Amino acid sequence: MTAATARSSALGTYVFLATRRAADLDTASRIARHVLDDVDRTCSRFRPDSDLSRANAGAGGWVAVDPVLVAAVTAACAAAEDTDGLVHPLLGRNLVELGYDRDFAALAAVEDDRVPAQLWPTTAPGRDRWREIGLDADGAIRVPAGTALDLGATGKAWAADVIATAFAEELGGPALVSLGGDLAIAAPDGQPWPVAISTHPDGPVETTIALDRGGLATSSTRVRRWSRRGTDLHHLLDPRTGRPAPEVWRTVTATGPTCTAANTASTAAVVLGRDAPAWLTGRGVAARLVDRTGRVRTTGAWPTDTDEHRRPA
Repeated sequence: MTAATARSSALGTYVFLATRRAADLDTASRIARHVLDDVDRTCSRFRPDSDLSRANAGAGGWVAVDPVLVAAVTAACAAAEDTDGLVHPLLGRNLVELGYDRDFAALAAVEDDRVPAQLWPTTAPGRDRWREIGLDADGAIRVPAGTALDLGATGKAWAADVIATAFAEELGGPALVSLGGDLAIAAPDGQPWPVAISTHPDGPVETTIALDRGGLATSSTRVRRWSRRGTDLHHLLDPRTGRPAPEVWRTVTATGPTCTAANTASTAAVVLGRDAPAWLTGRGVAARLVDRTGRVRTTGAWPTDTDEHRRPA
C-alpha cells in the first residue's frame, strides 16, 4: 500500500515518517518536530542548558525539571527494572570518562591527549543504583550523588513511542515513525509496513521484514564508535563493569509491543553477549542477532528470510 513519506534529522540521527493518508503527512511532521524539540531541550546530555544537564549538575538533591524529562527517566527506570539493571540510566559518568563527553559528531575532533589518563572507569554504577533516582511527576528529579543520567539506551525509542501515540490521537489513519531505526507504528490497521534492517542507519539493507504493529529497534556495536589511546570503544556499556560490552554481536534487532520494549530487549541482548539468545527466547522476544563474522541467529517468531544465512536459537 502506498504511503506518503517525509525525512529530516534530529537527536543526531535521521527522522523518517510515513502516513497511509497523504493528507496526514504535514500534521505528522509538525507533531514529530514538536516532540523532538521538547526531547532535545530537556533530555540531551550534550546541551548545558538541558534539564538533564541541570539535574546531573545538581546530583544528590532535588532539581526542578520539565515533566518531559521525568517521563523519559521514568521509562528508562522501567527498562532497568525489566532487565535487572542491564539497561541502565546512570552510565553518564562512565561515558564521559571514556571520552564520550560531547555530541558524537564532535568526537572525531578530540585529541587523545585531552582524554583522562585513566581510560577505563574505575567504578561501575551498580545494577541497582538506578533505584535511588527520585522522580516527581509534577516536575522534579533527584539524581543519586556521584552518578549522572544518560538516556542513550532508551531515549530515542521512547521519543518514537511518544510521537506514535500523538499520531494515533491526531491523525486520520495509520502512520509510522523511525528515529535512526527505532521504529513505532501508530493506529495499526492490519496492513504490514515493509521495514528494512541494516547495521548502520542509512547503510546497505541486509533484510526486509513486514511489521504491522508495535515497535522495532536495533542496537549496534558498529555505530557510535571512537578511539582513545589506541583503544576502540563503542557506546553500549555493560553496567556491571562500566566498560563497553564485549562485541559478541555486531547488531541485535528486536520487536516488541512498543519501540521502547524492543529497544530494551535489543540493548540488554548486546550487554548479555553469548547469553542473549537464551534470554530473548525465554521472554518470547522475536529478534535477529548478527555476530562479529556476519552470521545471523534468530529467536522467537522473527520472520524468515531465505536470503539470509541464519541459525535459529
